[in-house]
Amino acid sequence: MADQKRDYYEVLGVDKNADDAALKKAYRALAKQYHPDMNPGDAEAEKKFKEASEAYAVLSDPEKKQKYDQFGHAAFDGGAGGAGGFDFSGMDMGDIFGDIFGDIFGGGRRRGPSNGPVRGASLRAVVRISFEEAAFGVEKEIEITLKDDCATCHSTGAKPGTTPETCSKCGGKGKVVYTQQSLFGMMQNVQTCPDCHGSGKMIKDKCPDCRGTGYISNRKTIKVAIPAGIDNGQSVRIRDKGEPGTNGGPRGDLLVEVSVTRHPIFQRQDMNVFSSAPISFAQATLGGEVRINTIDGDVVYEVKPGTQTDTKIRLKSKGIPSLRNKSIRGDHYVTLVVQVPTGLSGEAKEALRQFDAVSGATLTPVSGGKTEEKPTKRKGFGRKNKDES
Repeated sequence: MADQKRDYYEVLGVDKNADDAALKKAYRALAKQYHPDMNPGDAEAEKKFKEASEAYAVLSDPEKKQKYDQFGHAAFDGGAGGAGGFDFSGMDMGDIFGDIFGDIFGGGRRRGPSNGPVRGASLRAVVRISFEEAAFGVEKEIEITLKDDCATCHSTGAKPGTTPETCSKCGGKGKVVYTQQSLFGMMQNVQTCPDCHGSGKMIKDKCPDCRGTGYISNRKTIKVAIPAGIDNGQSVRIRDKGEPGTNGGPRGDLLVEVSVTRHPIFQRQDMNVFSSAPISFAQATLGGEVRINTIDGDVVYEVKPGTQTDTKIRLKSKGIPSLRNKSIRGDHYVTLVVQVPTGLSGEAKEALRQFDAVSGATLTPVSGGKTEEKPTKRKGFGRKNKDES
């Protein structure tokens, strides 16, 4: 007995109200997962791919979807009166396949390499800056290898006195078309010509200086303007400082990634700065002025009497400037930490005891004047307690 077909909506994992975009998205995910090219030799994956393709072919067609919603699978096997059969083998899946997989497999009628002007690739570099430089901006210099036009051949790549010839493999088009058999019939796959690499030209006598590339590599120093407010991992784009284009195309760009050195005091979150500041016991108790470090320098802050440790204060507009508008700044949040004094002199200790006596007597023993004795250590085998030695 033949296997019973699953519901098409169940196959794609969508509900019956799914629109075209939802259907295509669901099919795209399944097709990527189960396509035979991605799972060579896997019969189960091929079966699931065909099942998903069949479901999408029906549900993406308004007329077929209407029949399926009314009669189910019987709409295409002759089981519904007057509905007629539906032969999937005769169905043109080329458009569906090309629409969804053109960008994955390099095929399709609407995609493919061209021997027209192509923009050059972008180059990448990294520059390290300090926390303050990221906050307020800075100009840095970096060294990078750039390709310049070859003065000998004027970027043709051909030896002076010669000219490039039309590529015989692609006929100067820069691309070749391969036809192959697939699950849906004959498919055309357009690829960059392997001989001329998409240029449409072949150089037999190469320039001795650039060796046929048309470019000479030189080490150069480039100034990079780092804007105020940039964060770690963000990049600055410098136009036309990347790889040269092909066939007269423009240069690519240079992307300079910023690496911000960790600061010993400050931490950053978006436009806000966070830090902690120590205050003395006397300052926390009686209040007074404390000096706090900020990215703008030290500021004086008036601590309120009775300030507890871990109290958080806000210094408005003392944070990081906005990348879009440096006149707008974040805030600086400071956690005040009360420092417990150590190494007090006898006089200081006595003064502290007197203070405690008039402010709550917290130093009074909680056991009614008796201090619990430490337990006496038992003798070990073959040895005596320290008190008995």
